[in-house]
Amino acid sequence: RGAIFDLPIAKGYYGSPAHDLSVRFHRHAPASPLGPAAGPQTQMAQNLVLAWLAGCRVMELKTVQIKDELVIPRPCIDMQTVGYNVEWSQELRLEQSVEEYVKGAMLIEILRATGKLPLAPGFDRTIYDMSVGYDLAGIQSPAIQRFIAALKDARPIVDRLRAELPAEYAQYRDLDFPTKLADTLTLSTFHGCPPDEIERILGYLLEEHQLDCNVKLNPMLLGPARLRELLHDVMGYRDIVVPDSAFTRDASWAQMRGFVDRLGTKAAALGRSFGVKFTNTLIVENRRTFFPASEKEMYLSGPPLHVLAMNLVAAFRQEFGARFAISFSAGIDRGNFADAVALGLLPVTVCSDLLQPGGYARAARYVEPLTARMTELGVRTIDGYVVKAFGQGAAGLADLTDLDDATRAACAAALAGGDVEAAAGPALLARWA
Repeated sequence: RGAIFDLPIAKGYYGSPAHDLSVRFHRHAPASPLGPAAGPQTQMAQNLVLAWLAGCRVMELKTVQIKDELVIPRPCIDMQTVGYNVEWSQELRLEQSVEEYVKGAMLIEILRATGKLPLAPGFDRTIYDMSVGYDLAGIQSPAIQRFIAALKDARPIVDRLRAELPAEYAQYRDLDFPTKLADTLTLSTFHGCPPDEIERILGYLLEEHQLDCNVKLNPMLLGPARLRELLHDVMGYRDIVVPDSAFTRDASWAQMRGFVDRLGTKAAALGRSFGVKFTNTLIVENRRTFFPASEKEMYLSGPPLHVLAMNLVAAFRQEFGARFAISFSAGIDRGNFADAVALGLLPVTVCSDLLQPGGYARAARYVEPLTARMTELGVRTIDGYVVKAFGQGAAGLADLTDLDDATRAACAAALAGGDVEAAAGPALLARWA
């Protein structure tokens, strides 16, 4: 039927020879800044395959924790208007989660190897970013240690699963499947993870596991006054109530500033990469009838979260400048994806919009406005697009004082020749590294 898991091949996205969408994520160069956020789109093997077919190349795997026998109410996700959910962790056992992630990566490699997809050169580069939570004791437990170790070296699982390929696909059993599935990690700090605990967890992951890390921060960092002003007065969502307890049990801005600064210093000393991600969902009171009354809180996503998270991006950059790379996930859709990429947010991940009618096929259309704007600006790379997207051009690269001598010289030579895009590469790379 010309489809995979009911997604028509023609509704996927396979790259553009005219545009290089590759980006830098820690030590990797995935072929696109787009990815599914840690959530329902990355929990099972077929989810990963569908996201990949839709053009996603940064797979933020479903967040796991030590409690892997959760009872999740049904339904657990409401996407009628604003997004709400009461499901906040994996629905599989830890061992099952690892198997799904490895199977998904193997299936993607098989699809690439078939040669039957119209992949543009280089558009197969995909990375898998593991995600864990929510406290140090759980992350140091033997079960989570095995989970992390399995994603860092999946060879035993890959070798076992090769034999499960049906006979008609036997020619793919000896493919060079990825076995170092992930060496990056995004820490989820949901449910009031204390600031000192966040710092200890990330210090442990950076040092003991030698992982490049992002920390996923929460919208409560805006503080109650600013958050409620945006939510109620600016956007008009007056019926959404954020409990005071959501702020008292979460990190303050000053606390976040402290641990991010110290972790950045630690990561640099260890030769690791460290960044932040905005944001987790927003805790709100359950005043609807969609979920059971026993669920006192639910978690908001979608368009209103986008506004809150973008305000945090602005505040964070005001605080830290370009010192830390920022990953983003909050209300991303086809209408704002190109703008998010233009802000240098990498990767840009999505969840809520893909739960709307059309599903994964919606993601395949995200790149259309991005490549159209790149063509209009006369740039081929994401670096060049970031520099020129808002009409700043050379002005955006004029201050080269924070670069090393070699990089400054390369940028200056490119700028002297009028090639802003060529200057953007080394300059942005140096500033985001």
